[in-house]
Amino acid sequence: MSNIILFEDIFMVDRLDPDGKKFDKVTRIEARSQNCDMYMLLDVNTEIYPMRVGDKFTMALAHTLNLDGTPDTGYYTPGGRKSLADKYEYIMHGKVYKISDEGSGKSLKAEIYVSYAGLLMMLKGDPTYVSQFELDQKLFLLMRKL
Repeated sequence: MSNIILFEDIFMVDRLDPDGKKFDKVTRIEARSQNCDMYMLLDVNTEIYPMRVGDKFTMALAHTLNLDGTPDTGYYTPGGRKSLADKYEYIMHGKVYKISDEGSGKSLKAEIYVSYAGLLMMLKGDPTYVSQFELDQKLFLLMRKL
């Protein structure tokens, strides 16, 4: 399963809507990861998945939900088939639309930007954690509160 998940860490919500509330059902969370020291801004549909300051959650980015690693077909196939989604509570599917670097030398930080049908994510930190992402790559974001 390690070849399915491209990034995974535990995050803690530091702030909600740092630039002010823009939409009724969406909250932008600002969070920092425990192990990889990554910074994340993420839009979450809080009508279906409420988030509060201090919440801890596991966040994973994967290229497919199929446990055997086969690519996602783009179609929902209901049934008894197990998937990576069974281990998480909140899932979004989107596309990497921007990758950039900031700083230089030891202070170099990489950023990836993903759009999940208009809900956005920015993940920033050590370039080694984001080097496997490519522009226009499709990604699943999976979350589970701890």
